[in-house]
Amino acid sequence: MENKPPLNIILCAPRGFCAGVDRAIQIVELALQKYGAPVYVRHEIVHNKYVVDGLKAKGAIFVEELDEIPETKAPVIFSAHGVAKSVPAEANSRNMFLLDATCPLVSKVHVEAQRLFTDGFEVLLIGHGGHPEVIGTMGQLPEGAISLIERHEDVAGFTPKDPGQLAFVTQTTLSVDDTAEIVAALKARFPQIRGPHKEDICYATTNRQEVVKQVAPLVEAMIVVGAPNSSNSMRLVEVAERHGCRISVLIQRASEIDWSLFANCNSLGVTAGASAPEALVDEVIEEFARRFDISVRSSVTATETISFNLPRQLRSEPLAL
Repeated sequence: MENKPPLNIILCAPRGFCAGVDRAIQIVELALQKYGAPVYVRHEIVHNKYVVDGLKAKGAIFVEELDEIPETKAPVIFSAHGVAKSVPAEANSRNMFLLDATCPLVSKVHVEAQRLFTDGFEVLLIGHGGHPEVIGTMGQLPEGAISLIERHEDVAGFTPKDPGQLAFVTQTTLSVDDTAEIVAALKARFPQIRGPHKEDICYATTNRQEVVKQVAPLVEAMIVVGAPNSSNSMRLVEVAERHGCRISVLIQRASEIDWSLFANCNSLGVTAGASAPEALVDEVIEEFARRFDISVRSSVTATETISFNLPRQLRSEPLAL
């Protein structure tokens, strides 16, 4: 019998799909069931190739901009990351049938930014430039009404119109620790700055980072299943490195594993970003089981029970009496 080296695997929990991602994927699947193919989706519904490819196979057509969509009665779905106000305005001008899969926690930030602007505040957005969520949030307000702060260093270079009328919101998928640093720098420089009533970084991002902080010091390597364009997945790699795990890697599929990194590994942490399905975690575990004599246990730091309502058009019709 083949002698496999032993490997202890600690599975981080929570991991994988959050309520916003789950809802967004359901919206596409239910729209396909109810209205038939095709349905059009503006931008990747969530940042995961496996998920997107699965939906394409069922009849979803992904586009980056609305002008790629022909005149159609088919549903047009906005991704979980949210969109600028100009996008639904354009869709309505073309009489498109819209289904909005924006995560409700992203919508909360949109509402917050709009309320602050209406109340006369200059708004700062802490986030990563070019990310679809940041583009969508900045696009809630007129040009120049909202400024992006990406790094701690950006705070010193920012000059407000009126330091007494300054407020900030944040992207929902940031590093909790990095954001706390930026917020501390903002408050030190602008003591009157107003923050959100409730943390903008979403519960799922926070929970996934928290368990990685617990597990990273206990293992020699950490695998994060996720996509390189997924902000929350990239942050998990950074958090693992920062908390003492010398080998921390992001992979999209088990086929991407660089086995040379794990040749002498005795302990491994495994987690997944909020847009990565559990099937991909299972795939990774199976590949390790082929090469190692594995034992698997979970490290659980929170239990998630949140779910979000579907758009009215997709809710099950009540049965007629």
